[in-house]
Amino acid sequence: MSDEQVNVEELLERAKKPAADALKLHPFYRGKMETNLKCTVRGIDDFAIWYTPGVAAPCREIQKDPEMIYQHTSKGNTIAVISDGTRVLGLGDIGPKAGLPVMEGKALLFKYLGGVDAVPIMLDTKDPDVFIETVLLLQSSFGGINLEDISQPKCFRILDELRERAEIPVWHDDQQGTATVTLAGLMNALKVVGKKKEDIQIAFIGTGASNVAISRLIYSWGVNPSKCFHVDSRGILGTHREDIEAKKDRFVDKWRLCQNTNAEGRTGGIAEALQGVDVAIALSKPGPDTIKPEWLQGMNEDAVLFSCANPIPEIWPWVAKEAGVRIVATGRSDFPNQVNNSLGFPGIFRGTLDVRASTITDEMCFAAADALANQIGDKLDEDHLLPTMDDWEVFAKEAAAVGMKAQEQGVAKLERSYDDLLESALKVIKRSRDLTAMMEKEGFIPAPPED
Repeated sequence: MSDEQVNVEELLERAKKPAADALKLHPFYRGKMETNLKCTVRGIDDFAIWYTPGVAAPCREIQKDPEMIYQHTSKGNTIAVISDGTRVLGLGDIGPKAGLPVMEGKALLFKYLGGVDAVPIMLDTKDPDVFIETVLLLQSSFGGINLEDISQPKCFRILDELRERAEIPVWHDDQQGTATVTLAGLMNALKVVGKKKEDIQIAFIGTGASNVAISRLIYSWGVNPSKCFHVDSRGILGTHREDIEAKKDRFVDKWRLCQNTNAEGRTGGIAEALQGVDVAIALSKPGPDTIKPEWLQGMNEDAVLFSCANPIPEIWPWVAKEAGVRIVATGRSDFPNQVNNSLGFPGIFRGTLDVRASTITDEMCFAAADALANQIGDKLDEDHLLPTMDDWEVFAKEAAAVGMKAQEQGVAKLERSYDDLLESALKVIKRSRDLTAMMEKEGFIPAPPED
């Protein structure tokens, strides 16, 4: 058995371990989140302050001025993580009950990495109209909405309509979050290889919600879409794709890509799309043979590959490098250059809430991507495009950048300086981390059982 085969087998075994541990630890803890008090209870008399009769006073204040809800309640730091369970991770349509562990996990990351209180909510409907109306009915309780794991094409419509109709910011992390972090990785990859965004050609492998949103943000950033290519399961997108044109009312975004990209009219599949491009961004079928090494050999010199299918990337990184790719990024933490949306959404929502922004714009995402890309500093090289989640101060810097951009664009209700936003975000994020460490130390969070 070759060293490469041994290495692959070790990686596959390592990839299985989190799932095995999850089956032990989820029932041990019976969930990942709980409700805790944030106010003092000095004695039973305090209940008269926090509940009746004292609570009537803040209720009257809010009735007179609805904005006072942010002074008297937790709304300003609380979001809902909402899904219908129709496209959960790599599991597909598993339903609302089976999707709840993922939404609880998302809530954990929001709290630990961003200091944001998040409530997981699973909706037992596949009807986008019911989904939209339900979210609108819930918004009085929350400062923002994080949409998660919703199948396409309805995920695009749900996001667009809620962003238009809701009075609080609505964000779809599978789209905007993944796009922001991927853009940050691309920014730094181009610095390493010395190429300009205006000059590059990109092949997008896979046209799900994530890659559609990634391409939209990258094109808004300044990459020329007419020189780029998108590939779905039936081949390269373009005006020749009559199958998409016939369903253009349903696949609006896909048909738009057919019209705006691939100006040369290229046809074929992944292999043809990769010919002569500088960057490939793949979020498609898990590998390791979805992308073949010989296809990568047709890419330009100093090629960059984002191979982000989970749990196995479309091609192993070392195989891609042997084929001539200079920089390889994946979604996994056990390989160099992890591109994970967890590097984005906690800080972005932190900054959005801290200035009470009414929406999350593309420009706010650009600001977050810049802050994330710049955090790596002089450590930037082929194997270190982005910081890791251990570098927790990056979330505060993203928050401050997002808050400043929201004010600049006129979508923020609060005026705050960069230093104030940064200090505030550092404080609240550190509190979440320290509180977790204290509860573990004191036994309020029990240690997991040993193997």
